[in-house]
Amino acid sequence: MQDYLGKDTFKLGFGLMRLPRLENGEIDVEQFKKMVDLFLEAGGTYFDTAFAYGGSEEATKKALVERVPRDKYTLATKLIANGENLSEETLKSEFTTSLERTGAGYFDYYLLHALQRSNYQNYEKYHLWDFVREMKEKGLIRHYGFSFHGDPELLEELLTKHPDAEFVQLQLNYADWENPGVASKKNLEICRAHGKPVTVMEPVKGGTLADPIDEVKAVFDRTGSPLSYAGWAVRFAASQEGILTVLSGMSSLAQMEDNLSYMRAFKPLNEEEYAVIRAAQKALDNDKAIPCTGCRYCVEGCPMGIPIPDIFTVLNRRKGSPEFRTKREYTIVTYEKGRASDCVACGQCEGACPQHLPIIELLRDACALEG
Repeated sequence: MQDYLGKDTFKLGFGLMRLPRLENGEIDVEQFKKMVDLFLEAGGTYFDTAFAYGGSEEATKKALVERVPRDKYTLATKLIANGENLSEETLKSEFTTSLERTGAGYFDYYLLHALQRSNYQNYEKYHLWDFVREMKEKGLIRHYGFSFHGDPELLEELLTKHPDAEFVQLQLNYADWENPGVASKKNLEICRAHGKPVTVMEPVKGGTLADPIDEVKAVFDRTGSPLSYAGWAVRFAASQEGILTVLSGMSSLAQMEDNLSYMRAFKPLNEEEYAVIRAAQKALDNDKAIPCTGCRYCVEGCPMGIPIPDIFTVLNRRKGSPEFRTKREYTIVTYEKGRASDCVACGQCEGACPQHLPIIELLRDACALEG
């Protein structure tokens, strides 16, 4: 890992996408200030915002930048190249706008935001890799990298083509560890192989692991541990090798206090605790609306090359997840493969399935993820 990683780095980062809100929908800056103070007092330094997080950069200026000496914290933000009618000038202006909104003077970490199959070529087309290198040369960026929502093959391609990227931000949690639509474990292994430290996003999967299904709760409850459900998830992410920080999108003082209760003096999971996590993962796997075992007999003779078990895994993991995440995972597992709508109802898969699943009907249901 690069020298700046720092093995003793405080492992909790303050994600600024889900800041507390007032009844009128505006960010509660006063509560945000209190959260900033608690975080800094505990030893935290890493704050993560983005151009696309509505109001977050401006609130960060009020709650952090205007109140705390610049050398007492590190700030990350991001440039996103999504949508239509893009231009190089407009995209590069996001950087200037972020500097103005935050008043930070420079960014310790700057990310090309949310790279995936649908947009990664935009960052090449509009010369944004060259741009962040130029901003680093000017001293306006200390370290640059990218956040990633794609398949392992694309991650390998990006890190091979851009070895100068200094870090990667990955979705990583125990629920998505083996989920082919996220591939947390595989993507982390690729980053390690390339010597890139990782900042973790979605350690509690958008909040779903802070309030998991009852079967998972029972696994953790049986331990008698006072650790919150979110605590198990955050500590799992922070315990992996090569992690720079784990971003928690905290929305209240109570969430901040809970996070700090187990991250202030962080200790990696021990083997007994890993066994608990494995039991929780098994409980998730057993909670299958579609009882597919993943034997892949159905795939071997499919004339359309549809990755049926992977699609079913995505469908089974959608409980409690926002629709956009499920659709993104579906896009990943079907990239350059057959989609559910490609099914010609030949029946080969149903004849090969040991579980006798109504695969054709289930694939019809999965077509909704293509909209």
